[in-house]
Amino acid sequence: MKIKKIIPSTIAILLFAAPAFAGESNQRHSAGHVEQTNFGPGDSYLHRMSVDPSDYRKVKDISKSVTDLPKPIQRKNSKKVVITLEATEVMASIAHGINYHYWTFNDTVPGPFLRVLQGDTVELSLFNAEDSSHSHSIDLHAVTGPGGGAAVTHVEPGESKELIFKATTPGLFVYHCAAGNAATHIANGMYGLILVEPTKGLSKVDHEFYVMQGELYTHGSIGKKGFQAFDARKMIDERPEYVVFNGRTGALVEQGQLKAKVGDKVRVFFGNAGVSKISSFHIIGEIFDKVYAEASLSNTLKDVQTTLVPAGGASMVEFKVDYPGNYVLVDHALTRIDRGAWGILNVTGRKNNALYSGSSSDDAADKVHHMEH
Repeated sequence: MKIKKIIPSTIAILLFAAPAFAGESNQRHSAGHVEQTNFGPGDSYLHRMSVDPSDYRKVKDISKSVTDLPKPIQRKNSKKVVITLEATEVMASIAHGINYHYWTFNDTVPGPFLRVLQGDTVELSLFNAEDSSHSHSIDLHAVTGPGGGAAVTHVEPGESKELIFKATTPGLFVYHCAAGNAATHIANGMYGLILVEPTKGLSKVDHEFYVMQGELYTHGSIGKKGFQAFDARKMIDERPEYVVFNGRTGALVEQGQLKAKVGDKVRVFFGNAGVSKISSFHIIGEIFDKVYAEASLSNTLKDVQTTLVPAGGASMVEFKVDYPGNYVLVDHALTRIDRGAWGILNVTGRKNNALYSGSSSDDAADKVHHMEH
């Protein structure tokens, strides 16, 4: 059904002036409460959406692996690049026992890491799965043109459309859904990164990792078990229950952690989907040798402790790992760790006591144990 407006005269004027991609259809959600007033050019949205989890396919793990990204481009000449994306809506876990109705590109959060060369002509096809409850689209910040591509990729369920664009500007860019109320689509998981490599390429590193921060606005408070519906009231108030890396809590620990060896050079592609918070990206125990501030390849900083990444922005950081151990990735607004924004970089190799040494609590306990026996 179409979502009605509380203040039709005001919103009608705004929508009349807005681009064609502002509207969306809402086929399978119904209002559990009153609508949320909206003074922006996009669609208004429901205070709470009613979702039947059984209507949607279950995905075992929503998180995109940090190592699942294309290798660096070796060619120097531009060419036509064909990309196919599918907008899907699935059920998956935010944490153990906490389920959510995610909206995605290709069944993961974030969506696929896209990699092209400056000067390439990109043919991107977006298909919206037939069982989707909403129309979707894609806005790539690397695109120059109306809506970043959203104006020509608005797809209803079961529909496919094509965007053709030239990748003119090198850098790391966010992409996201921009149908209807764009913030809702992003908050539900529809975002990713596209790298436009410069023709001269990037410097050689041993490891590249793909990390994106996002926010989840659930009706239940943090830790509440069971299915959790999206809460638009919390979103407009900018009160996320979860702030996570790669779609869910714990995505970058244990089996999902980043791995490197002493002496390796590491590059992290870091994006912030928002939709409301600035990220203060930091790795505890490391100093970034090089930061491409706001992912501009012409704006390089050296020896940085923490870098700001705005909502809808990105950064590239590079550093050499010099000592073994676990290094914690965080948003240094540290209360967000408890909401899920943390991960582990595990470094193995030989210790360098000239660089770092000392006795841990475990080492001290072992010494006492040996002295007593």
